[in-house]
Amino acid sequence: MIDKIIKKHRLVLASSSPRRHELFKMLGLSFSARVSDVEEPILDCSPASQAEENAKNKALAASDGDSSEIIVAADTIVVLEGKILGKPKDKTEAFDFLSALEGKRHDVITGLCIQKGDAIRTVHEISGVYFAEMNEGEIKDYIATDEPMDKAGAYGIQGFGSQFVRRIEGCYFNVMGFPVHLFYKTLKDMQNEGIL
Repeated sequence: MIDKIIKKHRLVLASSSPRRHELFKMLGLSFSARVSDVEEPILDCSPASQAEENAKNKALAASDGDSSEIIVAADTIVVLEGKILGKPKDKTEAFDFLSALEGKRHDVITGLCIQKGDAIRTVHEISGVYFAEMNEGEIKDYIATDEPMDKAGAYGIQGFGSQFVRRIEGCYFNVMGFPVHLFYKTLKDMQNEGIL
């Protein structure tokens, strides 16, 4: 269990995401949030490497050098046909993203970084998401909820956006923005290596 692995340490979540806070609370974890603004430029690398690098930068920016803390950071991106779809800058871009996603499969990739002192572990999870076909009216109605505006790919699977997800392959929580099992597995690996 995650709480037993981390019980001797202070847990810091480097995120302001309500969804990640909700998942940590669901897991019964006591944590503090420490958010830092970091740039997320598009790098000349694979989308998975991009997500891991973004998560690592968030963790490093949130660290204050206290070796008793476990810093956890994540970055979720949506990838359609090799193109990264970030958070839409406005409703027009949200409409473009959702129009491109409708009726197709895309990948949701979350990079995860766990830092404890000098030890830094970065990993990632990939889930496939299949969208139903959507007409222009449905897309506009969804955008009118404002849910798409702060989410990669312009949708949230845990909210109104769930109506348009036909199925997923892989971790549901990854699509929400935090791969819970990967987090647990990575903590166990770090514990077995004597880091935690």
